[in-house]
Amino acid sequence: MIEKTVLNSGWTLNCNDTGRAGLPDAIPATVPGCVHLDLLANRLIPDPYIDINEITNDWIGKTDWTYRCRFEALPDDDRVQELVFDGLDTVAVILLNGEEIGRSFNMHRTYRFDVSGLLHKAQNELTVSFRSAYAYGAEMEKHYGYRPNNYPGPGNLMRKMACNFGWDWGPTLVTSGLWKPVRLESWDRARLAETRVTATLSGGDGLVKIHAKVARHGEATCRLTAAIGGVTTTVVIRPEEDEVTFELVLPSPKLWWPHHLGAQPLYPLTLELLDDAGGDLLDTYERALGFRSLRLDTSADAHGSAFTFVINDVPLFIAGANWIPDDCFPSRVTAERYAARIEEAKAANIHMLRVWGGGIFERDEFYAACDRMGMLVWQDFLFACAAYPEEEPLRSEVEAEVRDNVVRLISHASLILWNGNNENIWGFDEWGWRPIIKQGESWGLGYYLDLLPRLCVELDPDRPYYPGSPYSGSMEIEPNADAHGCKHIWDVWNDVGYEVYRNYVPRFCSEFGWQAPPTWATIEEGVHDQPLTPQSNGVFHHQKATLGNDKLIRGLAGHLPEPETMDDWHFATQLNQARAIRFGIEHMRSHRNVCKGAVVWQFNDCWPVTSWAALDSAGRRKPLWYALKAAYDPRLLTIQPRDGRLAAVAVNERTLFWRAKISGRRMKLDGTVLAEFEFWRLLCDRFEAKEFPLPEDIVRSDLPTEEVIVVEMLDRRAFHYFVEDIELALPVPRLSVDVAAIAGGYAITVTAENFVKDLCLMADRVDPDAVVDTMLVTLLPGESHVFVVRTAKVISANDIAVGSVLRSANDLVAGQQ
Repeated sequence: MIEKTVLNSGWTLNCNDTGRAGLPDAIPATVPGCVHLDLLANRLIPDPYIDINEITNDWIGKTDWTYRCRFEALPDDDRVQELVFDGLDTVAVILLNGEEIGRSFNMHRTYRFDVSGLLHKAQNELTVSFRSAYAYGAEMEKHYGYRPNNYPGPGNLMRKMACNFGWDWGPTLVTSGLWKPVRLESWDRARLAETRVTATLSGGDGLVKIHAKVARHGEATCRLTAAIGGVTTTVVIRPEEDEVTFELVLPSPKLWWPHHLGAQPLYPLTLELLDDAGGDLLDTYERALGFRSLRLDTSADAHGSAFTFVINDVPLFIAGANWIPDDCFPSRVTAERYAARIEEAKAANIHMLRVWGGGIFERDEFYAACDRMGMLVWQDFLFACAAYPEEEPLRSEVEAEVRDNVVRLISHASLILWNGNNENIWGFDEWGWRPIIKQGESWGLGYYLDLLPRLCVELDPDRPYYPGSPYSGSMEIEPNADAHGCKHIWDVWNDVGYEVYRNYVPRFCSEFGWQAPPTWATIEEGVHDQPLTPQSNGVFHHQKATLGNDKLIRGLAGHLPEPETMDDWHFATQLNQARAIRFGIEHMRSHRNVCKGAVVWQFNDCWPVTSWAALDSAGRRKPLWYALKAAYDPRLLTIQPRDGRLAAVAVNERTLFWRAKISGRRMKLDGTVLAEFEFWRLLCDRFEAKEFPLPEDIVRSDLPTEEVIVVEMLDRRAFHYFVEDIELALPVPRLSVDVAAIAGGYAITVTAENFVKDLCLMADRVDPDAVVDTMLVTLLPGESHVFVVRTAKVISANDIAVGSVLRSANDLVAGQQ
């Protein structure tokens, strides 16, 4: 049997720059980890997430570093001894007992080195020396020539997490280190060198396909036994063979579904590699498999060509969000943190996360959690916003990392797409790259249209591959077309107001977003400016988008007044973010017959920053999180313009039809009802968007600044305003508050004496660890709402202050019309 010795202790770190003052010769190091974390743990640098400390740490990425550890081993001529590095970041030379055993050039792959003849009986010294990514990048630019890159740094010239070099939401923190575990493996006769397992459906039965390669030491005949759900199969692997392919059929398994449609039954699969002669166990492989069918429909239709995920023969509307690395230092992201973040996505009614191509292939724990929770995964290959050389040595590194990660991840039921790149085909076509890239010079297209699809067909033929996001299915069609493939919408936010979302009905929108600052508690933890203002040094530094703060203010125009205080700036921009994304999602969902997905940019953050995220880096919910929960509700009621009129649109993503009365009224903000209607015939079938034009007397407004339309369907409610808030006669809110203790926190009942729009309880203002269940609640005169707050802190009604803890649109506009 394989013996595995984890080598995650006893490491030290040395700076190779002998002129760097103030650093000791060696400091204790943590593996898995990185240089920044080791320096931080030894109090040798300030926290780069705080204030503007990021810039004081630039030197770290421009310096060479060496990790060392000593370990004991038992050399054995009858066994193979291998050092296995699951993740080396990035350019490194590895020495064992002073002898070079290998080099690494790729953060995204596993390295395995045979050290059988190099181990000492006593102590062994392992040394890993990392070269500055900047220095290596400069060398590679001389080798390949310049390639366009939308962000600073040489991330497109090497296989390293691109956003390490900075992005429009992330800091420049260029890491080095052993970011995944390292171990010594000892084995004899044979081991499993590569194991590819997929689970699909064959009619009503589950079909498990297994392809196994073995590494050998000797000529033993082996047998490989696979067992799942009471079904067992054994194949013999003769000495002259090094790979085998076979299948298992599991009768009538329960289907695996995304969480909004059904359960996620997982069946444990066990593979055992045994010596055929003596029955000795040589190696094992275990996975939990879910059975579901999957296809991506890109067929031509009356609207252009589709982009529809079909799971278990059900065409889905995808309620999604983009996922970036959850920390600039990925080794800090534990299995528990992965699970907590995915639970937050699930609670927001998101059922797909797109793992974006400027980051990493996440660790196994991420995908396993998605399997358990019914969270679909769209996985980008790691190319983003840049042109990439296709020459050696980069090409071989790309192939090696793709093979590593496809083989590692294909068993996961949650994984539904391999995507070739993020915005690179679009960039070549529309961002001015063409005149920069010389005739005949490579820029990555060969990866997206040739190498990657060939590898996917070879290694994972049962899962769809798509060349890029955005991409229209053909190089003959401009890549970001509405009518074909997947689209990114970025003129909204960058150039125009969010009302422009209604100008687009894409087949699938895989990126669109709107910025806002993080929660107040997160700002206070990360920035210590006195006073805090949108333009104070720390706040401004934690805004990485070009003219980001200007765009925040410009985006308020026509909707909300420009804020005059930091508190109002914070709330107004957060409110506007939530409204913008809800506006876009409801519009796209109302066109479900054409559009089959909305994937908002972005779900999470890697550090405290003003960004497009719904969940900030501390895991706190911004108002956008609550807007996503409402807009992605499987049963949505919305009011949308249709052919010059207004229509109530019911959208049903549940497995049962939705049949209910729909009623509405036009009313003044003081509660006076001006007109009413009822439809008794409403029937919205499953996976349908159904429109109901509103009567003329409802949509007519005599006093547009003082009137609102309210439409209700069971417990769903939708509003239509004839004017934006900046013109709406919202009154100064009159609220009463009652606080009652419940298990784990408080039920806070807020009663409105007058019309209150988008009421929010900012729980982190009371307790940084508090979480509130709802936000963005609109109350008619006399109505109440109960906010449930989870907190360990003792709070009273006096803590729930109107205008600071309780915020609403009324606060921002009342008295300013």
